[in-house]
Amino acid sequence: MAMELTPAQEAFKQEYIQKRGYWAEFNEGLLLYGQHFLETYMNYAALPAAEGPLSPRMVELVYVAVDGSSTHMFGEGLLIHTKLALARGASPTDVIETLQIATAQGLEGVTMGVEILVEELRAAGQDTGFLTAPLSAEQLALKAGWQARFGDWPDFAEQLLRLHPSYFAAMVELLAAPEATGSLSASERCLIALALSACFTHQNPAGTRLHIARALRAGASKEEILQVLQLTAHLGVHACVLGVPVLMKALEAQGKAAKSA
Repeated sequence: MAMELTPAQEAFKQEYIQKRGYWAEFNEGLLLYGQHFLETYMNYAALPAAEGPLSPRMVELVYVAVDGSSTHMFGEGLLIHTKLALARGASPTDVIETLQIATAQGLEGVTMGVEILVEELRAAGQDTGFLTAPLSAEQLALKAGWQARFGDWPDFAEQLLRLHPSYFAAMVELLAAPEATGSLSASERCLIALALSACFTHQNPAGTRLHIARALRAGASKEEILQVLQLTAHLGVHACVLGVPVLMKALEAQGKAAKSA
């Protein structure tokens, strides 16, 4: 339930909307019980967007990626930032490509797990000769295709190629799918993938390192990379997005109970 704002609170609300581009319901409760925190958060959240080199469009696409990520799945924020992305110049295809990159995040369980599988096969004394056997012509072609597309050859790629070539081929096509429409630039795709790996809801150090290296090769600056890392931290406020309305409902129920007592 929206609260009656004082003139000072209404002025702050308008300043927040100007800086952030929207006003969420939970902010009403913070205005009442935690305005200092809300002011602090507004300044903190606005800083990377105000001082970083990424365009407003790209900032919103990063938010679309991390809100839509399978490690977060925050529908309310996804709707807000999709609307803002479109308003700030993103095309529908930009948004779709961003969601395709987020879909590929599901592969990270495979890429992490296959490296552990190889380690444990060795520890168990099992045959790992497949890791040093000559590659077939098909495997060599798949390896060359990966290197041409991504410019690297991580350990998990070698291991997957040797363990399951057909899965590796399908994985490459999934990872390369956003290139088919080419709405996002190579640098933008790398930065979005970086946001998904680095975000605290996922925290994949190996993936973060891989996507930073790819972003640098694609022409991203250190300032752009740092801004992406900073933007992912904003998801922490979703504790308030979910929790403050719960508090307000609890207080409302408490007040009703007190009146009826």
